[in-house]
Amino acid sequence: MDTTAPENLDIPADIGATLVDPVAYADHRIHDSYRWLRANNPLGIARVERFEPFWVVTKHAQIQAVSRQNELFHNADRATTLTPEAVVERIRKITGGPNLVRSLVQMDAPDHPKYRALTQGWFMPNNLGKFEARIREIARATVQRMLDKGSACDFVDDVALGYPLHVIMEILGVPEADEPRMLKLTQELFGPQDPDTARVREALSAEQYSGMMQAVVADFSAYFRTITEDRRRNPRDDLSTVIANAKIGGEYLPELDATSYYIIVATAGHDTTSSSTAGAIWALAEDPAEFAKVKANPELIPGLVDEAIRWMTPVKHFMRSATADTELGGRRIARGDWLMLCYASGNRDEEVFEDPYRFRSDRKPNRHVAFGYGAHLCLGQYLAKLEMRILFEELLPRLKSLSLDGEVKMTQAYFVNGPKKLPIRFEVN
Repeated sequence: MDTTAPENLDIPADIGATLVDPVAYADHRIHDSYRWLRANNPLGIARVERFEPFWVVTKHAQIQAVSRQNELFHNADRATTLTPEAVVERIRKITGGPNLVRSLVQMDAPDHPKYRALTQGWFMPNNLGKFEARIREIARATVQRMLDKGSACDFVDDVALGYPLHVIMEILGVPEADEPRMLKLTQELFGPQDPDTARVREALSAEQYSGMMQAVVADFSAYFRTITEDRRRNPRDDLSTVIANAKIGGEYLPELDATSYYIIVATAGHDTTSSSTAGAIWALAEDPAEFAKVKANPELIPGLVDEAIRWMTPVKHFMRSATADTELGGRRIARGDWLMLCYASGNRDEEVFEDPYRFRSDRKPNRHVAFGYGAHLCLGQYLAKLEMRILFEELLPRLKSLSLDGEVKMTQAYFVNGPKKLPIRFEVN
């Protein structure tokens, strides 16, 4: 980081503190900080205790500019998510690099396009069509279980968590009996700061924290090692078979790469979709007019899906590092500088979204960056939208009314977060 930068590049200490405070993402204070930054310092430097200094990219256009220049802004050179300096150093001692896993998210060219191509065809709309009937069966059964509860439920526990988990595990080929294990590991991986989902609840040193996360990855690795061995002996028509038998340069994927591939599909394939699904119901429960509008106009459901994804933006950030001196937004970025792409801020950018703090199922256009942008655009975006569309097509016609039935709680995490408790009341048609 260029430590000679003028003072006016630095963002205020209290704003910087919210960026690294998991609770601020749960109680929505982070959006107040984002709003201030967009208006006053849309590309500033955060100097926060325990973290190396980093640029905070809050505007939609600049997030896209960084994301489209993959040679200039790398994923893998430094930690890909905001990580305390001491933890990064500990991880380097364990793995030799700044990240515990090496999935598509932690790769740059030439590896990234090669690895992405291995499964990209599976996630394209023309291939997903063969799963649509089965996804609708799962959605219909999920909706019926919810309605069978009577007139109230916790939508996260009863619908949003299990539905996309079941879909992605079927596509992967993971037995239904193992789904609770996958959910637990995902919550430990994505919610290590949340007291309800963390593997260890007390405050941890850098060594303890990295050790805990290493243990979570090791559990994933042990599970999928067995899957790999089985799929090489007994190939099936599932995604695990594709990963297990994939080859780069004539060789099977190294174990870390294969494990990381499974992890990114298994975790991102349901956790983020869960959050967006719950976010849609939360918004509709708070706005009877919007609920009535979508019910009266089912053709708005695809728009509801996109708006829910923008509204929640489950992946709050990824980090990039500059490979050369450059300029962004009129500011000098030095080679090696670390940048935080604040997707949830970009998705509230007043210059791009009219009335950005209002949930509108008929928002057009809706150029959100919740799936990222450029070469790293989320591989599973079409699957996520398909799952959500089908669920709402099955659920909304069955509901006569919808309202909140208690306090909504969000996970405490600054990487991936969303609702963890969503009590609702409903009447059935």
